[in-house]
Amino acid sequence: MMAVKILYLKRVSLLVLVFLICLVHYGSGQQAEKFYDYRIKAVYPHDSQAFTQGLFFYDGYLYEGTGLYGASSLRKVRLEDGLILQQIDLSAQYFGEGIAVVNDKIVQLTWKEQRGFVYDLDTFTEIEKFTFSTEGWGLTYDGQYLIMSDGSAQLTYLEPDTFEPVKHLTVTSKHGLVERLNELEYINGVIYANVWQTQNIVLIDPDNGRVMGWVDLSELPEFTAEHCFPTIDVLNGIAYDASTDSLYITGKLWPNIYQIEILGLTHKYH
Repeated sequence: MMAVKILYLKRVSLLVLVFLICLVHYGSGQQAEKFYDYRIKAVYPHDSQAFTQGLFFYDGYLYEGTGLYGASSLRKVRLEDGLILQQIDLSAQYFGEGIAVVNDKIVQLTWKEQRGFVYDLDTFTEIEKFTFSTEGWGLTYDGQYLIMSDGSAQLTYLEPDTFEPVKHLTVTSKHGLVERLNELEYINGVIYANVWQTQNIVLIDPDNGRVMGWVDLSELPEFTAEHCFPTIDVLNGIAYDASTDSLYITGKLWPNIYQIEILGLTHKYH
C-alpha cells in the first residue's frame, strides 16, 4: 500500500511540474508578445484623397506612395501642413504600393503587376524598372537589404542593386503565422508592420521572424469616431525620423497623420 501511495505522489508531482513548466512557457510567450500602450504627441494634416500604401521620413520631409488604379503616385510632403511639394503619377495600369529610400534613390512597388520602379530621390526621374514574382505590398530598407511584404506571413529580402531575392523570413506569433503583413518600417533593429484590416502594428524580430509585441491603435479618432470619417480605409503607413526620434502613423484616406510614442518598450526605437 505504501508503494502505491509513493507512486501516486510521484505521478501527481510530475503532473504539477509539467503544469508549472507549461505555465511559465505560456507566461513568457505572453510577455514576449505584449500589447504596448502609446500616446499621441502631435497631429498633422494628411491628404484624405491619398490611399496610403507606403511612407517614410527622410531629411525633414515625408515621402508617400499612394495606390488605386488611376490615382497612384509618389509624393514629397511637408509634414507641418500636408503640402505636396513634389509628385509623380504612375500610369493608370499600375496600383502603387510600398516605397523605400536606398541612398539617393526611391524604390516603389506595385500590387499585382509584379513591377517595381526606381526614381532619383531629388528629381523623381525614373531611373529603372525591375520585376518580382509575388504581389507587392510593403517595403523598407534595413541598411543592407530591401525587405518586401506580399500580403502573406512571409517577408522577402532583396538585394538593393539587382532586386534579386536573398532570403525569406516567416513571421510567427504564439498563435501561428501572422498573415497579411502590409506597410513596413525598419527601426533600429526591429521591423514594424501594419497588418491589413486590423488596427494593430506588429513588432518583428528580424533574426527569427518572431513577434516581439503589438501596438493596438483602435483608440485613434479614425476608429472611435467613424461617423466623422465615413470614407476612411484601413490603418496603413509607418514612418520614423531618426534625427528627432519621432514615429508617425496614418492610414488610407485618413485626414490625419499622428506622431505617437510607444510606451514601455525594452528595445527603444529611440
